[in-house]
Amino acid sequence: MKILMTLLVTLGLSAAVFAIDSEKAFDDPVQQARYEELIAEVRCVTCQNQNIKDSNAFIAADLRREIRRLMTEGKSNDEIGEFLVSRYGDFVLYRPRMTGKSLILWLAPFVLLLFAGVAIVRVVRHRMSLPLDEQTEEGGAQ
Repeated sequence: MKILMTLLVTLGLSAAVFAIDSEKAFDDPVQQARYEELIAEVRCVTCQNQNIKDSNAFIAADLRREIRRLMTEGKSNDEIGEFLVSRYGDFVLYRPRMTGKSLILWLAPFVLLLFAGVAIVRVVRHRMSLPLDEQTEEGGAQ
């Protein structure tokens, strides 16, 4: 049992060796938090359903280095986002910006909910206006 526990603890501690972002952390904790937030909001263009913070693809490592470089140059989050969008398109951001093209994507869920609500109200009102069946009024079958 001791050997099993030792093995589990060793494996648990060795996870730090396989960390994805091997770059040196920023000295400023605020800057590091900003970096962590940025890389969590950028989609890996290879993995497509994973952010670059969790991806171990080569392009994700390149994007992390690029974001780190832009941050050390003093670029704002918006400038970094513009750089990424100009290079990879709106797809690279998990939360795409509101533009003319993406306005439909932002409004579609609300429009669909509105139509669904109207349809439900109409069906319920129509059902309430129907007369009751004679069998249900008499309390059973004939």
